[in-house]
Amino acid sequence: MGTSTSLGPAREVELPGGRIRYHETGEGAPVVFVHGLLVNADLWRNVVPVIAAAGHRCLTPDWPLGAHSIPVPGADLTPTGIADLIAAFLERLDLTDVTIVANDTGGALIQVLLTRRPERVGRVVLASVDSYESFFPQPLAALPALAHIPGSLRPLTELLRIRALHRLPIAFGWASKYPVPSEIADSYLLPSRESAAIRKDARRFIKSVHRRYTLDTATRFASVRIPVLVVWASEDKFFPVSFAERLVGDLPNATLKLIDDSYTFLPEDQPELLSETILEFTRLHATP
Repeated sequence: MGTSTSLGPAREVELPGGRIRYHETGEGAPVVFVHGLLVNADLWRNVVPVIAAAGHRCLTPDWPLGAHSIPVPGADLTPTGIADLIAAFLERLDLTDVTIVANDTGGALIQVLLTRRPERVGRVVLASVDSYESFFPQPLAALPALAHIPGSLRPLTELLRIRALHRLPIAFGWASKYPVPSEIADSYLLPSRESAAIRKDARRFIKSVHRRYTLDTATRFASVRIPVLVVWASEDKFFPVSFAERLVGDLPNATLKLIDDSYTFLPEDQPELLSETILEFTRLHATP
């Protein structure tokens, strides 16, 4: 859905398997944002204005992960399929030397991208992300098995009509330390509640998630030469800091930065600190 005006005007681009909606604002070196499961471009609404003001062209797509507005029935929605879709987005818009900023599930997809089609990527920020054995993390690890049951997502989306339940771990309770504003929660949850086609896309992706993707990708980390900033919520409930340390140990050109007073959704809980950290990293690793 991605409705926040701070992201810039909405556009659409035709990619293999379907159309993707994205927002664009600012001018300069490109930064592409990759959200996770059941959220959309609105996750970045408080980060993008800061990055754009510092002289970057910010592109925030609604990736087909269950909170998107355009169904993509023809797209490959496995982790490798979506990684290739992200690569196709960069290619279609002829973006080069791109900074990619990824959060949560999106970070697992970017790890796959880095070991498959890294040619247009200049640097990467992995902000509290799925990795290794934690794709999905507890307590979401049962979701792929659940998604194999036809119609299984509908009761879950209906249940989340009850706003009091949004603070549960299965909703936003473990992802965001502070309550997600109700209009943003609606932006995240309404597409899958209101559209059977969007639910079907979400189910196809969730069904395919397995740690074999992230574990297999990790075996090729030694080939990743581009700079990677691993920025992590020190209080993360889904992803212990030990996963961040492991990523920094395995990626040849990676550094670690911890952010306090936040859970996994760093762009929700600590957008100012996250923005400063991203800009510091892009300045440090700017292309001459």
